[in-house]
Amino acid sequence: MLESLLQSSYFALFSIVALGFMLGRVRFKGLSLDVSAVIFIALLFGHFGVIIPKELGNFGLVLFIFTIGIQAGPGFFDSFKSKGKVLILITLLIISSACLTGIGFKYLLDLDTPSVVGLIAGALTSTPGLAVAIDSTQSSSASIAYGIAYPFGVIGVILFVKLLPKIFRKDINEEARKIDCLRKGKYPSLTTGTFKISNANIFGKTLLQLQVRSMTGAVVSRIKHGKVTEMPTAHTLLQEGDLIKAVGNDKALAQLAMLVGERIEGDIPLATTHEIESLLLTDKSVINKTLGHLNLQGTFGCTVTRIRRSGIDLAPNPSLLLKFGDKLMVVGEKENVKELGQFLGNDEKKLSDTDFFPIAMGIVLGVLFGRINISFTEEIAFSPGLTGGILIVALALSAIGKTGPIIWSMSASANQLLRQLGLLLFLAEVGTSAGVNLVSTFETSGITLFAVGLAITIVPMIVATVVGHFVFKINILDLMGTITGGMTSTPGLAAADSMTDSDAPSIAYATVYPIAMVFLIVFIQIIASVIV
Repeated sequence: MLESLLQSSYFALFSIVALGFMLGRVRFKGLSLDVSAVIFIALLFGHFGVIIPKELGNFGLVLFIFTIGIQAGPGFFDSFKSKGKVLILITLLIISSACLTGIGFKYLLDLDTPSVVGLIAGALTSTPGLAVAIDSTQSSSASIAYGIAYPFGVIGVILFVKLLPKIFRKDINEEARKIDCLRKGKYPSLTTGTFKISNANIFGKTLLQLQVRSMTGAVVSRIKHGKVTEMPTAHTLLQEGDLIKAVGNDKALAQLAMLVGERIEGDIPLATTHEIESLLLTDKSVINKTLGHLNLQGTFGCTVTRIRRSGIDLAPNPSLLLKFGDKLMVVGEKENVKELGQFLGNDEKKLSDTDFFPIAMGIVLGVLFGRINISFTEEIAFSPGLTGGILIVALALSAIGKTGPIIWSMSASANQLLRQLGLLLFLAEVGTSAGVNLVSTFETSGITLFAVGLAITIVPMIVATVVGHFVFKINILDLMGTITGGMTSTPGLAAADSMTDSDAPSIAYATVYPIAMVFLIVFIQIIASVIV
């Protein structure tokens, strides 16, 4: 009965997934395998002859890689523009030292190339790396080696991160305070202030003539003439004794005080006809337009006081490009605010809706791009392949954001659902395929492969620590985040986060993780194509 049920690929697939989730939730001293436990259950099923159709695995692979690229795209390109070049260099050292360690043991112990790339992917706990290793080698040896190296890849990074502050005798709380001081100027928090017009040099001049926003960086959100509170416009005259309320960071508000006269205590309440509202940008026609181009104040009589994006409050600079899902805090007449909300979309449902056209078209473009073949010599050629093509196209489309009416993005919930579905299908298929030869491979070279995987996990972290700490003098929290991101270890990041209230490890992880993932995929493809 059971044997006949297991011959049904659907029954077998969901049995593997269910048992994998049960195993993944088992915790030992705070550690768990999570969704990666599915591959171990699949290996066991494969050993007993259960096979999941390869078409299901390929379908899952395509979904998984595309959603990873869509999520990572903005962070990947932004990291090159930001001040994270040192972190990127360390990430490159992590990936290259892992690959060189694997290549060194290949020649030292006469290992086959599929096993080497599988060990590299497993030691760095990279499922995308495993996907490209299988796609590049077409060998089950990569899956088996991945399964052998993966457990210490998870545990090793966690232990290393836990021990790192103790090795260098660093006080985590003190290091967090240092980082907070350094980061204050990058994304300074926005506050409000009330000011009295007492500088005689500006009496009778308009906000446009004074160029208040460009001169100070502050945004005037309301003005009070005597007992009347009004919404400011570019042509609003400032008179002696007027009160204004403005939004900006500490530096901007201090400059405004120098311009207009003095900062005072108290607030200017909204007039009964005015309201302040948070509006959601969901209309496709507004995406990638600048605030200056839209001229919301002139068109709708509403003032944008701040913009919230990905948990960060941004000052409403005229050159700021608006993105899908931005929250604009606006002040204006009630009817005007309502009209502006209709213009921006302000539809929360659209954030959760999933448009499958961009997904399908993006995957089609990725498959086509993956077929491009670049020849360096008669013997050496490079092709992005299925995984590389889809990942590169997804990264590019996500960074572009919008092409005509097409939005190349997904809601976080939709991305997570499709990515997990793809990952489960992929792990179940490759695990059962590899499980056929699992026992025989482990009996002949399992201990050797485990030892090599251990070395591939440890060597890159040591290299990153030495270079990061002694050469670049990186803060220990940034270093912890860089190591976990470079090793593509989410459990490692969880361990780092549990040690501090600072978000520094998470920021460093987010900066380098997309780059580590792309570098690893490219390096594995090169190893699989060039080294025999």
